[in-house]
Amino acid sequence: MKRLVVAALMLLTAGTVSAQQSFLDNQKMFPKVGEAYREKEEMLKKEFEKKGLTYPAKYIFVRSFKLDSEMEIWVKNSPADTFRLFKSYRVCTLSGKMGPKRREGDRQVPEGFYYINDFNPNSNYHLSLGINYPNFSDRILSDPKRPGGEIYIHGNCITVGCIPLTDAFIDEVYILAVNAKNAGQDFIPVHVFPVKFGNIRSMDYLGNFSLTDNTSQQFWVELKTAYDYFEKHHRLPVVLVDDKGKYIM
Repeated sequence: MKRLVVAALMLLTAGTVSAQQSFLDNQKMFPKVGEAYREKEEMLKKEFEKKGLTYPAKYIFVRSFKLDSEMEIWVKNSPADTFRLFKSYRVCTLSGKMGPKRREGDRQVPEGFYYINDFNPNSNYHLSLGINYPNFSDRILSDPKRPGGEIYIHGNCITVGCIPLTDAFIDEVYILAVNAKNAGQDFIPVHVFPVKFGNIRSMDYLGNFSLTDNTSQQFWVELKTAYDYFEKHHRLPVVLVDDKGKYIM
């Protein structure tokens, strides 16, 4: 009887330990994630220290700029803090053109306000982080039957509508995202813009570009309003969607 009781207690204890396993510990069990931590974490710690930042960041914010082929990671460690730029990564390539994604197969990279909704440690594209396209705005404005989906930030440096990085870069971004989620950030914001609105040459290009339905300029004004707010305050704007799919602040 004593042996049965001890065995039962051991099973209960094992179940409790398993249930308490952190998101970070679980991710590290996957070979590519574990290798990324072994190869990149010390370097990330040193980069954080060099920039006067605390590692690991409890909150991160991702901004991507299509024409400028750039993706930024901003970090902070308290809700009351303002975000600080940690690093800018080069986006490998771009499919489609300026303007939002509106249907499956259009090869467009989405534009708008999203968050990371998937961690894929077994991705065919090394590692990948999914974003929640289509969002509320996209569901109103995109093809109602086939808006498309499965948009990721990923490795392998190839794309059809996603945001591709080199494997070395996605290793770093994936680690930062895992750390933030492990610290409790369930919704990691990802803002995707057609251009870096502070870049004059990019703005000049955008000013000469229009979509076939002539809605591009108004849509980009909505995006720029949020961009400008963050540039001024280094805090995330509160972005809502009205019943016509328009972004409003």
